[in-house]
Order: sequence, then structure tokens, then C-alpha cells
Amino acid sequence: MAFESQLIGYVVLALLAALMVSFLMTPVVKTFAYKVGAVDVPKDSRRMHKVPIPRLGGLAIFIGFMVSILLLVDIRGNAQMQSILMGAVVIVVLGVVDDIMALPAMLKFVVQIVAALIPALNGVVIQAFSNPNIFSAKPYWVLGALSIPFTVLWIVAITNSVNLIDGLDGLANGVSAISATTMLVIALMASEAQVAIVMAALVGACVGFMPYNLNPAKMFMGDTGATFLGYILATMSIQGLFKFYAVISFAVPFLILGLPIFDTSFAFIRRIAHGQSPMHADRGHIHHRLIDMGLSQKQAVATLYVISAILGLSAVVLTTGGEQKAMLFFAALCIVAVVAARVVFPKEVRAELQEELEELREHGLRGEKEPPESSGEKEE
Repeated sequence: MAFESQLIGYVVLALLAALMVSFLMTPVVKTFAYKVGAVDVPKDSRRMHKVPIPRLGGLAIFIGFMVSILLLVDIRGNAQMQSILMGAVVIVVLGVVDDIMALPAMLKFVVQIVAALIPALNGVVIQAFSNPNIFSAKPYWVLGALSIPFTVLWIVAITNSVNLIDGLDGLANGVSAISATTMLVIALMASEAQVAIVMAALVGACVGFMPYNLNPAKMFMGDTGATFLGYILATMSIQGLFKFYAVISFAVPFLILGLPIFDTSFAFIRRIAHGQSPMHADRGHIHHRLIDMGLSQKQAVATLYVISAILGLSAVVLTTGGEQKAMLFFAALCIVAVVAARVVFPKEVRAELQEELEELREHGLRGEKEPPESSGEKEE
């Protein structure tokens, strides 16, 4: 009991410290962004905003996170944590340079692999994960020589997945905060002190930046923030989630990070089906589709927050109550979400949604149209 009380105290301190530093540093970083020309100027239909807005907000998130970690986490002699933070620094430097001057996609991809290799070569690896086939005699798969490649793939994929959903004011920041909160709760239940404190710092850093990032946004987090958040979520999920040698170790990380994973997977499949490069930017992400269906930015972001929270709560139930309870809980929350949507969204919006669904069934994907909103997060 004393250990649990002490851990909760550290968690609260980590969250508050990161929140305050992130909040106070954002105006400073905003001034710096203007000086170095890290400003997002709308130049295509994928961008929701109509006026130039400074980027680099992720730098404030990073500073808040690092201050909290250095104050409350003992990283001396902890090679794994040191490697995670070193990789995070590489990701942030890459993001800052990219937010100031657009870098080639291949260069960014190579640097991200290097950043992922730093923790992977220092013991932060996915050694095994549970067999999704519950009827198999083998409860889990040991990756062996594939551990490092699989780990690098996971880190790079999640890093870019969070970046890809960074398309509306507050979306990637809020979804990352919800995912980090879910990991925090699971870490507390499993008495994973280090993971809990790190996740608390990440939640606090995200919340501290939120007032500047909600619609209408005063500042964007840019690639600096989106890739940093994705990187930390990916590496810490390896530390705190893939350690369970049970069925849940396969499902839990995918539930917590389900929204960015689904959006990225769908985007890649859609682009390949259209004969385009998987890296080709388009206006077909989930948040774009919600806007095209008639939702406002705030409604679209709130909808995706709810979806992310449902997935996160289901992951928590899965770790405590088993697969059957988690499935029932997930179904119940989905029903509640549908009923709430019918109450919250105006009748005309629901009619447009129904019309959109019918059109999709008959004619496939819709063509692009001009966005109705005047501001929004950057989309790379």
C-alpha cells in the first residue's frame, strides 16, 4: 500500500510538472517559430486552416516531458530508458528541421529507422507476443532473430501513424493523451512504476499544450510533436504492454493505438488500390471524411476522441476482466456512442451522413471537395 501511494504521488507530480512546463513554454516556442519561419501556410485543400499558423508546438511538449522525466525518473544506469530518450531527441531534432524546411520523405524515414534502432539495440525489443489463434497449442510466438526488425517496424509505424492523423486542431494531441492515459492506468494496475511515471509526464505535456491547439488553433505541434508522441507511445508500449505473455499482449497495444493504426492502414490500402504510392498525400483520412460528411471540426475531433476512449477503456477492461468482458464492454460502449451521436448531432447532419453512406455504397469513394472550416492542423 505504501508503494502504491508513493507511486501515485510520483505520477501526479510528473503530470503536473510536465503540464506546467509545456503550458509556459508554448508562447516562447511560438515566438521562436515565427523567427525561424516555421509557419504553416495553407496551400492546398488538405489543410483546414486559411491563415498562416506557427508550427513547432511539439517542442514545448518535448521540453515539458523531458523536464518532468529528468526530475522524477532515475535514468542513471538505466540503459533502456536512456536509449529511449536519446532516440526521442533524434526524432525531435528531425521534426524541428522538417518544420522549418521541408525534408525529403526518404531522408525522414531513414532517420526514423536510426532513432528506432537506438532503443532496439539496447534491449527495448518485442521478444514475443501472444498467438492471436486462441486454439493453437503455442500460447505465444518467440521472435528470436526477428525481434529487432519487428521492433523497428513497430516504432517507425506508430511514429508515422500518429503523424498521419495530425490533420485537425487538437486531434493528434488529444488522441495521444487518451492513449497515454490508457497506458498509465494499465501500468498502475501492473505496478510498472517507470512506465506509469513516463506516461503521466506525456499526458501532462499534451494537456499543457492543449489550450493552444484546440479549435481554433493558435499553434500547431507540427511534425516535431506528432512524431515525438508516436515515438514515445511506441517505445513505452514495448516496455509496458508487450511484456504480458498472454492473449492480451497481442490485442492491448492495437486497441490503445487503434485509431492511428487503422487510419494509416486504410490510407495505405486506399492509395495502393488507386495505383498511387503509399506515401502519396491525399484527403481521404478519417478526419477528412467526417468533415466531408458535414461535421464541424469540433464535432469531428470529439467523435474521434470518443472512439479512441472506447478503444482505450476496452483495453483496460481486457487486462483486468478477460476477453469476454472486454468484448461485451466494447459492444456496450459502441451502442452508447451511437445513441449519443443521434442526440448530439443535428438532424440535418445525420441526414447528410446517411446520404454519404448510401453514395459510398453505390459509387465507391467520393471525390474531393473544398473544406468548410477555416482552420485546422497541418497534414503532411
